[in-house]
Amino acid sequence: MQDLTRRGFLGLAGGTAAAASLAACAGTGSPATGGGGGGAGTGSGTGTIEFWSNHPGTSKPVEQTIIAAFQKANPGLTVKLVDGGKNYEEVGQKFNAALAGGSVPDVVVASDVTWFNFALNKQFTPLDPLLSSAGIKTDDYVDSLFNDYKFNDQHFALPYARSTPLFYYNKDLWKAAGLEDRGPKTWDEFKEWAPKIAAVTGSDKSVFEIPDGSNYLDWYFQNMVWSFGGQYSKEWTPTFNDPKTVEAGKYLQSLVSNKWVKFGKTPEADFGAGIVACILQSTGSLKGIAAAAKFGVGTAFLPGTDNCPTGGAGVAIPAKISDERKANALKFIEFLTNADNTVTFTQATGYMPVRKSALDNASEKAFLDKYPNSRTAVEQLPHTRSQDYARVFVPGGGARIGKALDQVAQGGDVSSIFQGLNDETQQAYDSQIKSKL
Repeated sequence: MQDLTRRGFLGLAGGTAAAASLAACAGTGSPATGGGGGGAGTGSGTGTIEFWSNHPGTSKPVEQTIIAAFQKANPGLTVKLVDGGKNYEEVGQKFNAALAGGSVPDVVVASDVTWFNFALNKQFTPLDPLLSSAGIKTDDYVDSLFNDYKFNDQHFALPYARSTPLFYYNKDLWKAAGLEDRGPKTWDEFKEWAPKIAAVTGSDKSVFEIPDGSNYLDWYFQNMVWSFGGQYSKEWTPTFNDPKTVEAGKYLQSLVSNKWVKFGKTPEADFGAGIVACILQSTGSLKGIAAAAKFGVGTAFLPGTDNCPTGGAGVAIPAKISDERKANALKFIEFLTNADNTVTFTQATGYMPVRKSALDNASEKAFLDKYPNSRTAVEQLPHTRSQDYARVFVPGGGARIGKALDQVAQGGDVSSIFQGLNDETQQAYDSQIKSKL
């Protein structure tokens, strides 16, 4: 089996910390209308760098700002920003379609559930030779985030829009319920709190909201599974039928039966409007939530100990473009993800700094002091862990798990649903992955 290095130890400022992981979270960019020109990709001249992005966390304006700075610093190069889709999956689908017959971009956003398949099939460029040739050092990237894209001793992307889920809560409702100003330490504690929250929210509001199975419930549920001692898989072996994984599914179902949870496409909108007391949502939604809310917003680590998945995406270079285009693309993504620009990007969106030195940046220090909710996300990073292979590496894993969780939420038999999910995952691995490792 080829060497698949997942997570190293996280050193945010040269120190050591626990392992972090790659996960997925939705972008909230424009639909795939080809904004900026490009459609399925028209190809770029050697002086034009075509960048396909879903603008994670409504980041199109800040992407345009960084692009303008790059072009000023590199007068011979132009970056064409193309709307690649409204989320990571649409970008991946568009890129896959281009591989079949169209022209590909120079740089493409690649999430945890898309990069590996393209790397496995030799459709992304291994970056290490390019980095070495250009004299670009990588030791300032947060180690675990950089190594998230390592397969067979090669890196296939650089970290860009990285995130974790956070527990968001309405401080006003928390106070009215007589709760401490913090998140629940465990899911059992949340279940103890839920009736108190329900008593103050009233019948017209909800206690808790999380995305449905079509909107990354599988990402957020990963934390709940780990909290109960279960997992989606043990490396390549699916473990959905493990009793502890099934127990987590039954816990989720109990929240539904008690009418303490609702599922939606955009929980952050309901939370910001004050009609739900707490949510799980990406750090990439932090700025929008803070702007919309007319109440005190609290953020906390996810329930449990050292079992929060990270999320977001990196940026990759297609394998089929010319060497000159690859060199220009690398110059752009190194600029896009340098210390100054990761500070600019994260302050505009809520995503994680991907450079160690970013935390020494005076602007970033002042920002975290001013916005403690952003500090919560940074401080949670050392307490994250690797996502299970069944979700991020087996093709269709996220969608497959999300569909099963929707069935659980609708009252289906958890054991039967998870056994079917286990069988489907094994089949997908056997038919699409096993022979290529």
